Amino acid sequence: MPENLEAATQEQSNQQSRELPDRIVVPPIKGEMVHLRPAVIEDLDRMDAIEAYVGASGITGKDRVAERGAVRAWVRRSVAWSQGEAPSESGVGDPESRRTIAWSIVTEADHDGDGEIDAANSDNVIGMIFLIDVDGWARSARIQVVLGKDYRGRGYSRDIMPRVMAYGLAPEPSGLGMHRIWVAVPEQNTRSVSVYQSLGFVPSGRSRDALWNASQNRYQDLIVMDTLVDEFDPIRSLDAFGMHVIEDNPGVKEALSAREHSIAIRLNSKKDVKHDVESAHGDEAKSATITESAQETAFGAAGESNAPQQKRKNAEGVNAARQSERDDRKPVNGDADDQNSWPYTAGERKTSKEAWWRTLGRGRKRDVEGK
Repeated sequence: MPENLEAATQEQSNQQSRELPDRIVVPPIKGEMVHLRPAVIEDLDRMDAIEAYVGASGITGKDRVAERGAVRAWVRRSVAWSQGEAPSESGVGDPESRRTIAWSIVTEADHDGDGEIDAANSDNVIGMIFLIDVDGWARSARIQVVLGKDYRGRGYSRDIMPRVMAYGLAPEPSGLGMHRIWVAVPEQNTRSVSVYQSLGFVPSGRSRDALWNASQNRYQDLIVMDTLVDEFDPIRSLDAFGMHVIEDNPGVKEALSAREHSIAIRLNSKKDVKHDVESAHGDEAKSATITESAQETAFGAAGESNAPQQKRKNAEGVNAARQSERDDRKPVNGDADDQNSWPYTAGERKTSKEAWWRTLGRGRKRDVEGK
């Protein structure tokens, strides 16, 4: 095969592998407090009933009308994709509009203790969660939660976001196969920033004066945060919020299998280190015995009065060296999380080089021109 034709064929193959399917089956996802089902057009009226767009400018930076229009477009795009319709056929976007997946957040419990099932006036729909701008080429998507006015600040986002992200980042066919998930947060929405940081998102950019802060009559910055597939740990992120793993959810079995493999590799590595340390300490002990014998002989020739003092100095030196060696072997940058449920410790996030996915060889590979 000619070299140019082979390169063209390879490029075409790579491009095809990054094309999104013409039709997608939006999976239901279970949570502890709520569950998710594919959003339908009828849910748009339910979003109005729960006043989901009240205070939108403080949460997403959009005004109420713009937020409502965006949600309606996202749901229609999700329904169109699930039905195999192209944007030109569905009439819900221009050729550059990217795919979207929309779930309705549904509750079947009385979380507020008023004796009635929550959100009875909206068929138990309390909000929606989206993967927006699904970019097949860059393997990137944006996540956003929109909750009804009376259902904010109750921990629903902490229940559902890690589970949606597990699906979004899990490899195909069990997941969406994304490489990156990102969010855009107004700077005044500090509560959401805190939640995203707990999930492992880190600030990656800031758009200055990108939004209008109506409550304070001034402009505000838009903070962009993201996380990558080899940085996000869905199991730890759930544990950080006190949530349990639900194995039936998409992408979870793969995450559990990868985690078990990673732990096994880590344990084997620790055993190898322990063996090397014990061998080194054994050699130290032999060396110390020989040294002490030689020194005792020398002390005997020079005078036995100095022997006890020199022995103490030798012992102190050996102990100090061993303590220094133990300090050097102490885990850093969150590797001591075996007994810690928080995903990122001491304000340090796991970089892609330290992520547990990296142990499995799932790290990012970047092509370098000229190589």
